Amino acid sequence: MTIPDLGADALPQVFGRPVPLPSGIDRPFHEGLAAHRLVLQHCTCGTWQWPPEVVCHRCRGFDPGWAEVEPAGFLYTWTRVWHPAHEALRAAVPYVVAVVEMPAAGGIRLVGNLLLPDVATADITTGTAVRGVFADQPGGYALLQWQPA
Repeated sequence: MTIPDLGADALPQVFGRPVPLPSGIDRPFHEGLAAHRLVLQHCTCGTWQWPPEVVCHRCRGFDPGWAEVEPAGFLYTWTRVWHPAHEALRAAVPYVVAVVEMPAAGGIRLVGNLLLPDVATADITTGTAVRGVFADQPGGYALLQWQPA
């Protein structure tokens, strides 16, 4: 699903374009986002892991594979940001940073913005079901953000 206008520019460009690590270990994740797919490391032993590593945390196999997973889960925790971490974010506050636990991916947790119509007064509850939405950004990449399911 593509993000609605609500969050297409939820936060201004401040820190530049996210790119894969120099080792390229997380390249499948970034390529997946650009294609509006959530692709995470998934070993043949069944283990999901994030952040990606060269070794599976469970079976110790080298070079775990990758698999697509539905971008859905629930709010594990969250915080409403009122004070900008950077002066370029001054116009963006308040915004909500969410940690989303994904049961379909072995319970791994991803961080992202929680998009809401009225961030300042929204009633936010840990455990709320959320779904991922992809926000296309200038420069040809997409961010994974979250909104209530």
